[in-house]
Amino acid sequence: MIKSMTGYGKAEAVLSDRKFMIEMKSVNHRFLEISLRLPGMLLPLEGEIKRRIGEQFSRGRIEATLRMESDEGAEIAGRLTLNLPLVRNYHALLDQMKEELHLGGKITLEMMAGFRDAFVPAETSQDPAVLWEGLSEILAEAIRTLTEMREKEGESLERDLTARLDLIAGFLEGIAGKAPQVVLDYQKRLTDRVRELTGGMVMDEARLLQEVAIMAEKSDITEEIVRFRSHIDQFTDLLERADAAGRKIDFLIQEMGREINTIGSKSGDAEISRNVIEIKSELAKLREQVQNIE
Repeated sequence: MIKSMTGYGKAEAVLSDRKFMIEMKSVNHRFLEISLRLPGMLLPLEGEIKRRIGEQFSRGRIEATLRMESDEGAEIAGRLTLNLPLVRNYHALLDQMKEELHLGGKITLEMMAGFRDAFVPAETSQDPAVLWEGLSEILAEAIRTLTEMREKEGESLERDLTARLDLIAGFLEGIAGKAPQVVLDYQKRLTDRVRELTGGMVMDEARLLQEVAIMAEKSDITEEIVRFRSHIDQFTDLLERADAAGRKIDFLIQEMGREINTIGSKSGDAEISRNVIEIKSELAKLREQVQNIE
């Protein structure tokens, strides 16, 4: 089973007369990146929350936001308190500025009230560690709902990848079926051309067969086809595994690209070239979809 890196999760509960809500969003990212927004009083829990999230996911940018509301439903930020230590510091700095620069003027209430963070949200004095037991359950539920959505998105991805892989396998078998005929067609064209140039004179059959053998060796794509089939089998196996990894699948697509490029360069047959183009097109679509696999 594969998982998408795109998803959304949410959970909420009432703890100590306050409503806590956790929202989690995840999008594509090459590695695991966790962005966390917490109320000031819960900042001591930041490391533990990130650790819990990191244990459940391996890739993706995850944005998690934890909000608090009172039991009446009003935002905590709606109730303010005076940030007295900061206001005192502002006042002391203004006094120092007046003295150092010999400035006049009075320090007024209006001036002090205009400073940033002079008033801050009133937060409970309860120890965050006391809240952690309940918060950890809310976090676990948000992680669960996010995981479920990523798995559901992964199912859709898997169906699309499997369908495209079947198309590629069909085009590859078309190439494999045409490959032996390419040598025979070359032999016929070469024989006809030699007869045309020699005006019906007796041909050196050994020399003719030697040229055909050289051409057959240069244009032989058997190894590339065998390796490509192996990559398809590995791809299918990865999709069925519980620990399917996007990086491994992306690597396989790169290897498939190398094989089909070699096949295209070796063969000058028009039908094989058409199948090569179709495979390259499907590989590009696979590569785009795989970027969303965890």
